[in-house]
Amino acid sequence: MGFYDYSVRNPQGEDVSMKDFEGRVVLIVNTATGCGFTPQYKELEEMYEKYHDRGFEILDVPCNQFRNQAPGTDEEIHEFCTLKYSTRFPQMKKSDVNGENELPLYTYLKSQKGFEGFGKGVKAMMMKAVTAGVPKDSSDIRWNFTKFLVDRKGNVVARFEPTADMSEVEKAAAALL
Repeated sequence: MGFYDYSVRNPQGEDVSMKDFEGRVVLIVNTATGCGFTPQYKELEEMYEKYHDRGFEILDVPCNQFRNQAPGTDEEIHEFCTLKYSTRFPQMKKSDVNGENELPLYTYLKSQKGFEGFGKGVKAMMMKAVTAGVPKDSSDIRWNFTKFLVDRKGNVVARFEPTADMSEVEKAAAALL
C-alpha cells in the first residue's frame, strides 16, 4: 500500500482519503495545543498561506499521547487553533500516532521515514531527556509537531522532528512545488 491508499477522519467523523491530495505536496503533522512547540502553528499557517495556491497542503492531526498536551475535544482544539493562530489548513480528528490504536496512515509514514535524532542544541537535548524511555531504534513518534513531507507522487521524502528549524521545513516543502 502507498500513501494514497490511506485515509483519516475529520472532526465530523468522515473519512478523508489521501487520494484527495494526489498531485499536491502534503505536510502531515501531529499537533497539540498545550505544548512548548504549539507556536509552530503560526509558521505552519504562514507556509500554508504562502504555498497553498501552488499545490501545498497541511494535514493537522491533533494527538494527546504526549503528556496530555491536547486534552480538549476536536471542537475545542479547532477553536483554539483558529482563534489564536488563524489556521485554515485541514484539521483531522484527534488520534493516536503510536501504539495499538495508532492511525494506519502513521504506521505507513513511520515505516517510510524513521526517527533519526533530534539534532543539536538546547531543544534537542531537552527532547532527548524527555523521550529517554523510547528505544533508539524505534520509528515511533517521539513528540508533538513531528512532520512528514510527501511529494506530489505520494512519496514520503522527509521527516522533521519538532526541534527542526521551521525554515528548513519550509525550504524542503518549497523545493517540491
